Amino acid sequence: MAKLTYLSLGSNIGDRERNLRTAIERLAAPGLRALRTSPVYETEPVDVTDQRWFLNLVVEAETTLFPLQLLARVQKVERVLGRVRTVPKGPRIIDIDILLYGTAVMRGGKLEIPHPRMAERRFVLVPLHDLAPDLRHPVARKTVAELLHAAPPAVVRLIHS
Repeated sequence: MAKLTYLSLGSNIGDRERNLRTAIERLAAPGLRALRTSPVYETEPVDVTDQRWFLNLVVEAETTLFPLQLLARVQKVERVLGRVRTVPKGPRIIDIDILLYGTAVMRGGKLEIPHPRMAERRFVLVPLHDLAPDLRHPVARKTVAELLHAAPPAVVRLIHS
């Protein structure tokens, strides 16, 4: 049975918009189908601030993949697009995070669902809010709108919808 999942995509190296579009195209394969995509936002980097600003968006998708299979798929797309993990929180050609997977709560070595820091990140919450403001976080039990209202301030500028 298909599950609704939300993926956060970000890029701050090279042609950031093309990187996002290419990642969305590459994600589409048996077991995963994009339903909607949020507008694109330019956002200030978090943690490591001495780097180019990011372009971010959220994809709402339907999947028949299990969570670890979905993780393998997104990591494969990152590798194919040239992501190299050198500096934690540093520049990246593409970053794809699984935010939510239905109402599942998972705490494993490789994967945590819901994403453990999504409630603190405006660059995730603003585009997620565009798609699903009333979606309820399965652990915090708050809606995306409520999480966004409580999130720490950060610059998130609409690029285009």
